Amino acid sequence: MKFKTFFWFVAPSVFMMLLFIAAPLISVFIQSFQITQPVMQQIEVETCTPGFLTQTCVTETKTVPVINEETGRTETTTAWVGFQSYQNVLQMDKFWSAIGSGNWGEILQIDFWKALRFTLMFTLVTLPLVIGVGLMIALAVNNAAKSLRGPVIFVSLLPFIITPVIGSLSIYWLFVGDGILTATLERWTGQDIAMFAQAWTIELLMYFYRVWHVAPFAFVIFYAGLQTVNMDTLESAIIDGASRFERLRYVIVPHLMPLIIFIALIHLMDCYRVFDEIIGFRSQAHVISLQWLTFDFLTPDDAGNRAISRAAASAMLTMVGIVILLILPLRRTWRDHKGGAH
Repeated sequence: MKFKTFFWFVAPSVFMMLLFIAAPLISVFIQSFQITQPVMQQIEVETCTPGFLTQTCVTETKTVPVINEETGRTETTTAWVGFQSYQNVLQMDKFWSAIGSGNWGEILQIDFWKALRFTLMFTLVTLPLVIGVGLMIALAVNNAAKSLRGPVIFVSLLPFIITPVIGSLSIYWLFVGDGILTATLERWTGQDIAMFAQAWTIELLMYFYRVWHVAPFAFVIFYAGLQTVNMDTLESAIIDGASRFERLRYVIVPHLMPLIIFIALIHLMDCYRVFDEIIGFRSQAHVISLQWLTFDFLTPDDAGNRAISRAAASAMLTMVGIVILLILPLRRTWRDHKGGAH
C-alpha cells in the first residue's frame, strides 16, 4: 500500500520534471527541421509625382507580406525542410571546396567553422590553466598562516563574484584606446598599441579574462578538498623522503582527482557556451563563438525577419559539441565509480 501511494505521488512529479527539462530541447530540435516564412503577395503600387501641367504616375509591382486583417500581424507558413537548415549553417559545399583547393584559410571564413575553431580553442586552452591556477592558489592558501587565510580567500573570490559581462568590460576598458594599461605600455615601448585591431590579441585577452574569472571557483573546490587529505599518508611520504613535488603528484593530486574531473565537467559545459566575452570585448568583427552565432541568427534583419530554423540548428550543433567534449571526463567518472563499487 505504501509503495502504491509513493508511486502515485512521485511518478507524476518525476514525469513533469522530465517533461519540463526535455520540452525546450524537443522544441528546438523540431524547429531545426522547419522553416517559418511570411506569406508574400504581389501588389501593384501607383506612385504619382506632381508636374508643371500634369502629374506623372508610375505603376510598380511590389512583393509585400500578407497582413492578417483580424490580428494585424504578418501571416506565416511553416514548411518541413529536413536537414536544409543544418546545411545552411555548416555550408559544407564551401567547406569541401576549400579542402579540395588546399586553401584551409577559406574554411575559417565560414561563420560556423570560424566560431567552432575559437570555441574549441577557448575551451581547451583555458581548462588546464583554470585547474592549474586554482590548485596553486588553494595550495598557497592552505600553507599560509591562519591569520592571513581569511583576507586572501576574500580577495581571491572577488573575480568570481563580479558579473561576467561587467568583468569582461572592465578588462576591455583597461586595454581599449587610451585605457590605463594601453597608455602605460605605449609610454613604456614608445609605440602605438591597438589590442583590439587583430584577432589574436583579442583572444589572448579573452583567455586571460576567463582564467581570472573562473580560477577562484576551482580554488574554492580544491581548498575544500585539501582539508580532507589524509595527513598520515602525507607524513609517511615526508618520512620516506618525498619532495614537495612528489607529495603533490602521488598523494594530493590523486586525492583531488574526483574534484578535478568535476571542475573539468563544469568548465567544459560553461566555456563551450562562451558568449559574455564576445559581447564584453565587442569582438564580433574578429572573433565569434557558437553561442554568439546562434544569437546572431535570432537577431532580426532590416526586414524584421529572424533565421529561427538556422538558430535552432546552430543550438543543436552546439549541444552535440558539448556532449562530445563531456564523453572523456564522464567515462573517467564512470570508471572510478565502478572501481570504487568493487
